[in-house]
Order: sequence, then C-alpha cells, then structure tokens
Amino acid sequence: MRLTVVGCSGSYPGPDSPASCYLLEAEHGGRTWRVLLDLGSGALGALQRYVDPLSIDAVLLSHLHADHCLDLSGYYVLRKYHPTGPQPRIPVWGPVGTADRLARAYDLPLDPGMHHEFDFREWDAAIEIGPFSVQPVVVDHPVPAYGLRIAVDGVVLGYSGDTGPCAGLDRIASGADLMLAEASFREGDENPPNLHLTGADAGDLAARTGVRRLVLTHVPPWHLAEDALAEARTRYDGPLELARAGATYELHTAAQA
Repeated sequence: MRLTVVGCSGSYPGPDSPASCYLLEAEHGGRTWRVLLDLGSGALGALQRYVDPLSIDAVLLSHLHADHCLDLSGYYVLRKYHPTGPQPRIPVWGPVGTADRLARAYDLPLDPGMHHEFDFREWDAAIEIGPFSVQPVVVDHPVPAYGLRIAVDGVVLGYSGDTGPCAGLDRIASGADLMLAEASFREGDENPPNLHLTGADAGDLAARTGVRRLVLTHVPPWHLAEDALAEARTRYDGPLELARAGATYELHTAAQA
C-alpha cells in the first residue's frame, strides 16, 4: 500500500498545503486501485500532481466539515462535464446526510443533487474496495465523524480524522503500521473538549496502542507544526514525523519487505 499526502493543513488550506486529503494506492487483480481519504478545501488541484482524478475508485469521507469534504464540489464538475463525457459513478462513503450536504454546497436541488456522479453510501459497517478493507470507527467531534482503519495484505493504516481523545481512536490505532493522527491543538492552551488532539495526545495514543510509525497531520497554519512534533516526542519514542504535502509512504509487511 502506498500513501501520498495530498493535503494536510488543519482547518483551512495553508501556504504549503491544501486541507485534508490522502491518496491510497494498492495493486490488486492486475491493476492499481486508488481511494481518497477526504477531499478537503484546495485538495483537488493538488491531487492532479500525483494522479489522474478520473482514476479514483472511491472517496472515503471522515466527516462533513469543509476542510475534509468540500472539494467534492469541484470533483463533481470534473466528472459531470469532462470533455470525454460524463464519467461512471464512483462510491462516496460518508456520514448520514453526505449527499444532501454536498448538493447544498453546490446549490443543487437535493434530487438529483450529485447522485448521477457519485454513489453515496453511509458508514454503518466495514467495507471492501478492491484490496482495501476499511473499518469505520465513530470518534469524538461536534458533528458525526469517523476515523478509519484500513488494511491491505496485513498492512494497517490508521487515520484519526478529526477527534478528541476517545476509545474509538485506540481501536483505530492499535498496532497500526502507520498512524495518521491529527494534532490541531497545543498543550497548555485553553482547548475546548471533544474536538481535537494535541501533539502530546497523539504521542500518548501511539505509545499506548503500539503504533509502529506516527505521522502528525492537520496542524492549522496558525500554529508551528514543529511544536506538535516536540510535544509528541515527549510521549512516544518510535518513528515520528510531520505530514508534508507530497510525502509518500510505502507500507509493507516484514515478509513483503
């Protein structure tokens, strides 16, 4: 499984990165399967640096805040009006209300909304997309939100989405080969509860759950990302780094390596 960081800026696009979007690729059945984890503000433009957007097999939305989903509006236009003709529907998984939320974002009538372009499905159980096994887990955020645990051939990627510390987050991270954990808040600030993690929270999570590699993401541009890194390092002594737009990670089992 290959992970490419398309966008990792928290809450809104920053000077060096779009908002949240991660491209996963894996070989299966003689071809490359591609899924997106979120498609936040500014991400569709950057995605074109790495892959043809028409080659995406599915989009997996953690929640419906703009910095995680709103570039689906542009993706709708690309698929509907492409010069080669309307493109086949692809599945979009998300929380209850995803289809209506995106129709309103583009000022479309709810029927048909974007249903001719996307096959909207609501998170309620584990799913399979080609080689990807995806387990949605409810996490702690002011709107319905999910973290995702994704496995391919025994390799596990954990994605926190946006969340405060919660039991579901431990399930996502447990033994993960790579954990993408948000770190929006700073220790010592007056942070509202049930919203986001600090770098220290992410480090504690990784240490407690046996994460093999921790990548901090979703740091808002108003904070120094290095502060989140320093906080996490006080709690976790394993491989640790900041997500960067354009970074790629090749994830293999020991046998595959």
